[in-house]
Formats: sequence, C-alpha cells, structure tokens
Amino acid sequence: MKPRSGYLSVGAAAAAATRAAYRQLRRRPPVEARLWQRTNYAGRGVELYGGLAAAAGAATAMAAARGVSARARIAAVGAALAAGACGAYDDQKGVPGERGFATHLRALREKRLTSGGVKLLGIGAAGLAAGALLKTRPLDQVLAGVVIAGSAHAVNLADVAPGRAAKAVITAGLPGLLRRGPGAVLASAPLGAAAAVLGDDLNERTMLGDAGAHALGAALGSALALADGRTALFLHAAVVVALAAAGDRAGAGEWFWTAPGVRRLDTWGRPAHPFG
Repeated sequence: MKPRSGYLSVGAAAAAATRAAYRQLRRRPPVEARLWQRTNYAGRGVELYGGLAAAAGAATAMAAARGVSARARIAAVGAALAAGACGAYDDQKGVPGERGFATHLRALREKRLTSGGVKLLGIGAAGLAAGALLKTRPLDQVLAGVVIAGSAHAVNLADVAPGRAAKAVITAGLPGLLRRGPGAVLASAPLGAAAAVLGDDLNERTMLGDAGAHALGAALGSALALADGRTALFLHAAVVVALAAAGDRAGAGEWFWTAPGVRRLDTWGRPAHPFG
C-alpha cells in the first residue's frame, strides 16, 4: 500500500466508523440517555455521544491500519481506549470545582482520589505503557509517555467551545501526514474521527467531552511519539508540559484564542449567538 493511500484509507475508515457509532449511540444510548446530556457554555443542551463515537472510530481504524507494526497498533489503541475510559469516568463523576493538576495532586496528598486523579494516574500509566511499546530506549520510552499523556490533556483543555478541540486535533495532526510512514498512518485516524463529528460539534448538537478529547489526544500523541526521534520527543514533551502548566492558570490561554488569525479559525463554522 502506498503511504498516501494508507493514511487516506485509515482516515476514511475512522470517519466512517465514527459516524456509524454516533448514529448507533443516538439510537441506543449506553446506560441512561440523561447521563450523557450536558449544558454547554451558552446554556444549550448537548450530548456527549460524539466523543464516545470519535474514540471508538479512531481506535477501530488504528487497530485495522495496514503498514503499522502490531506493537505500534496495540500501543496506540490501548492508549486511546484507556484515555477515553478515564475521560468517560470523569464525564460521569467529575465535580465542577475540582479542576487542574494542582487540585488533583493536593487531593492525592490528602489521600482522596478525585475523578481527575483517576485521569491523571490512568492516562499517565497508559501513556508510559504505550511509550514502552513504541520505543526501545528507556529515556525515549518516558518521553513518549509524556507526549501521549500530555497530548490527551492538551486536547481536553481545548474542549471549552464548540468545535475547538476537534479543530485542534485536525490542525495539530495535519503536519504529521507530510512525514509519511507509520506515524502518518496512525495520525490519520484521530484526524478522520475529529472531522466526522466536527459539524455536529460546531452546531452544538454534541461535544467531545473528556472521553472524546482525551482519546483523540492520546491517539494523536501516539502517532507523534511513533514518528519522533529523541529531539522531536523532547520538543513535543516540552510543549505539552507547558500547555498543562498554562491550563492550570485560569484564563491563561485566552490571549491565544483571541489572536486575530487564531480567532478566525476558532470561530469558523460556529453559529453566532449572544453568548459569544
């Protein structure tokens, strides 16, 4: 299979699987439908099925991807599903006032396990396990784990406005397709899944939620880690750590989202209404 046809077919498979899962989840919601309903920033009711569907679609496409070793596929699928499961737990059990690394670490010191603490420990462990499969040298394995877990967290930080997190996945992942190779093939899965739910996300019918944002971020991080050499791993790890630190400070990223060029991309396709 040629490199371009490889990542195009995986991206298309992820999009198709995501749409199929989304339709099925809307017809037959897991557990009770009310558990997957939320009120967004504009006071509108949205559901979380898009995130669950995107996680399932990306994982399915990566599992079946040709041109990628079994170890890499296991690592990427495992990281995405583990991150999605931890995110889904937080979607259901999260307390609005308990946000940020500092809050969850303080709770752990007090011997309390918050839903965010579950994410911190679970996604961190999944990232390190995936890194151990993707890389051979110990330092590279640790850096890969940081990139995977940090990417999951970074995408989740963006999930505060319709379509923002999905656009972040697509924008961050597109350059990886230019590198070709197995990393590009894996990267096309979260891109395809994000693109499949972008329209519904923008129109405030669904949202990624913690489950979808973390799963797509972990999948993208796995693709980056697979393709990166040590220097690129260091750079990507530094970026996601910096984003995590900034995310712990209220309003720290608003200057970025309001920059002229970024704001145009961020608001593209989003219906205008009095709430911003």
